[in-house]
Amino acid sequence: MINNKIIVVENDPFPRLLQAFLDGQGDPQRTAAITDFVAHDIADYPRWLADTRAQAPGLYPAEVRLASSQEELRAALPGAHAVVTESLVVGATELALADQLKVVQKYGTVLRNIDTHACAARGIKVLTLRRRANVGCAEYAFGLMLMLAKRLNETPNLLSMEQLTAAGFTPKHFDRRYTSNSNWVRVGGMRNLCGATLGIIGLGEIGRELATRAHAFGMSIVYHQRTPLPASDEREWHAQYRTLDALLAESDWVFPTVPLTPATRRLLGREQLARMKPGAGLVNISRADVVERHALHDALASGHLGGLGLDTFYEEPGSADDPLLKFRNVIITQRIAAQPRFNAFGDLAELMAGLATALAASLTPSLTPS
Repeated sequence: MINNKIIVVENDPFPRLLQAFLDGQGDPQRTAAITDFVAHDIADYPRWLADTRAQAPGLYPAEVRLASSQEELRAALPGAHAVVTESLVVGATELALADQLKVVQKYGTVLRNIDTHACAARGIKVLTLRRRANVGCAEYAFGLMLMLAKRLNETPNLLSMEQLTAAGFTPKHFDRRYTSNSNWVRVGGMRNLCGATLGIIGLGEIGRELATRAHAFGMSIVYHQRTPLPASDEREWHAQYRTLDALLAESDWVFPTVPLTPATRRLLGREQLARMKPGAGLVNISRADVVERHALHDALASGHLGGLGLDTFYEEPGSADDPLLKFRNVIITQRIAAQPRFNAFGDLAELMAGLATALAASLTPSLTPS
């Protein structure tokens, strides 16, 4: 087996942690930063790291080369035994440079940036990872939608008549001789998810996790992205393609699940919000700037937008008197959708174990007698 393994890793916030896990350089400042980063969920980071390395025998130590661009990826490939990529392309051009490559690890499950046929022709294994962090994001987004649909953010722990009245409700018992006393608080405007339409902008890793849950809830699913999926994928995810305008007009709930790039900044502006179905809800666990701030406020103020769930704000931290907070149908949280922290660290631990197994199989010399 080759002991001096070389692994090229896309320089994204979480995958790049593999350099700290595998390179054998015990930088105290880096270790302290990561210990602080995980302390609220992983109390003993050094112990976690030792256990994770033990579950990936033969992988540590390794030379980890970080690549932030396609050009850097190509420059790092000669001599590399493995590549970990989220969005960087591994195609014929890259494979031609990778004379020692044995494994391509996708940091996710969607393989559109990897030429799987070219890898197979070279005998290069392609591994995938269903990321716990993406599952957490989908669960969190559904939690926000459920809270808005059932108005759960407005009613919890309001038990007395005084509390309920102060919160703007008009509680009063019904005439029990003729009716039940269900919803004596008289909370109106609650909605069911079953039978509603969910519009997902970007049916990628998180979008597909959302589609799985929406289907289980009995929702109809439409999606929009630059390139429609093959019909077989649409059937798998129970989703139908729409133009962006059609998705906005048709959906009862709109979920943008796109990264923040120059192309997606203010993707939903005043015109797009106006095209949404009146009363529809918007849940954004992407970045706040995917939605234009002032247009968002005005859509809520007019009543055209029926609710907002937002997990990242325009500034971090924000202001306690921000105008968006005055709306009762708004829930804003603090970039916590992907939590707990051991979601992402569990992803990386599983990735390391998978790489160790794949490299051990591919780099072990043949034992066939000569």
